Amino acid sequence: MSFTIMTDTSANLPEEFLRENDIRCISYTFMIDGQEPKDFVFEGKRFYDDMRHGKIVTTSQISPQRYADFFRSELSAGRDVLFVSMSSGISGSYNSASIAAADLREEFPERKLRLVDALGASLGEGILVIYAARMRAAGVGVDAAADRLLGKRYAICQVFTVDDLRYLKRGGRLSNLAAAVGTVLQIKPLLKGNNEGKIVCFDKLRGRKRAIEAMAQSFDTYALRGEHLTVGIAHADCADDAEKLIGMLRAVRDDMEIITVVYEPVTGSHVGPGTLALFFEGSTDFR
Repeated sequence: MSFTIMTDTSANLPEEFLRENDIRCISYTFMIDGQEPKDFVFEGKRFYDDMRHGKIVTTSQISPQRYADFFRSELSAGRDVLFVSMSSGISGSYNSASIAAADLREEFPERKLRLVDALGASLGEGILVIYAARMRAAGVGVDAAADRLLGKRYAICQVFTVDDLRYLKRGGRLSNLAAAVGTVLQIKPLLKGNNEGKIVCFDKLRGRKRAIEAMAQSFDTYALRGEHLTVGIAHADCADDAEKLIGMLRAVRDDMEIITVVYEPVTGSHVGPGTLALFFEGSTDFR
C-alpha cells in the first residue's frame, strides 16, 4: 500500500467498503435530546422517525486534537496519508484538520499528509474517497491522487430535496434560505452544493414527484458522458423515493454503478427525515 486513505463518517460509505479497501474513518459525534447515545446502533427508520416525533439531534465538529491523534497513528507507522474531509462550507471540521496537519508536518517532516476538502458531504464526499481507493490500487502516489481529487471535486454534482427546511435552517446550513422558502403549499426546494461547498437553493417545484423528476433531469443534462459512472443516492428514510429515482436514472442510461445508502446520523440530522440526494460526476457548470 503506497499511502493510507482516511476520511470521516460524513462520507457515508458502507462499512464493508471501508474494510475491504482498508480505509480509516474518524467518527463525528452527536447527541439526542442533549444526551450522547450509549451503545448506539444506527437503524435508519427508527432514527428518522424519532426526529419526526420531535427528538432533537445536535452535532459537534471534530477537534484538532482528535484529528492529530487520528493522523498520527498512520504517520508514526511510516505511512503517508491522504485525508478526504466533509465540506468546509458546512462544517468547521476541515479547519480543525488543517490545524492538526500543520503541526504534524513539523513532527513528521519525512512523511506526506495531504488534505482534500470535498466541498460536499454524504456520497458527494464518498465518491471522492472511492476515486482515491481506485487511484491507489492503480499505483498512483499520494500527491498525484490528492491533486486529482482537488480538481475532480468541482465535477461532483450534488442535488437534493428535503421534506422540511427547518433542519437546514436550524443548523445554518442553507446559504440562501429565503430563496428556498415556498409560498404555496407543497412547494419543494431543489438544492445543490456550490463551488464553495455551501448548500444553496436553485429551484422550487410543486410536489415531491416533480422534485424527483427534476433531479433525474439534472443527471440527464449534466452527467459525464462516454464512460462508466459511479452514482450515489442517499436518503433519510424514504427508500421508495430512492427506488423511483433509480428507475428514472436507468431510463436515461444504464452504464453506471449506483450506490444507495441511508444518510448517516450526523449529516442526516442536518438535512432531516425524507431527504433524497443524488451525487454524480458531471459538468462543472452545474455547480
